[in-house]
Amino acid sequence: MPVRLPRALAVVALASSLAACGGHSASPENVARAWSKAINAGDNEAAGDLFARGARVVQQSGVIRLHTHADAVAWNAALPCSGRIVAVKARSDTATVTFRLGDRPTSRCDGPGATVRALFLVHDGKIVLWHQLAGTTAPGQPV
Repeated sequence: MPVRLPRALAVVALASSLAACGGHSASPENVARAWSKAINAGDNEAAGDLFARGARVVQQSGVIRLHTHADAVAWNAALPCSGRIVAVKARSDTATVTFRLGDRPTSRCDGPGATVRALFLVHDGKIVLWHQLAGTTAPGQPV
């Protein structure tokens, strides 16, 4: 009988294995996918583990710096929506990801069905910049 890891442990194991590979498997796309999986599962600890100390987050409200792991966990916990990946464009150390928003296990999304884009800048398997980009679409509009 196969052994099944709890979802949270599997996300952490994936993130750890990506980071341990010297950046080769820790492509920006893989890190963004691991982050999305953690957010969608409501696992803010695993999502926070994917951020480097001092990572920057850029949103319409401004720029914040995640100085500690606790800052990264708190920022991820404050996100009201999950994000199912619908498109990824990766180049070098960045991935631009389009997400379709939905409810999180612990909160109702304020824009379910809308799409948003974020740029992930990844160094050594960790997110050093998470930048929400312009170009949000309303629910039902094509991506």
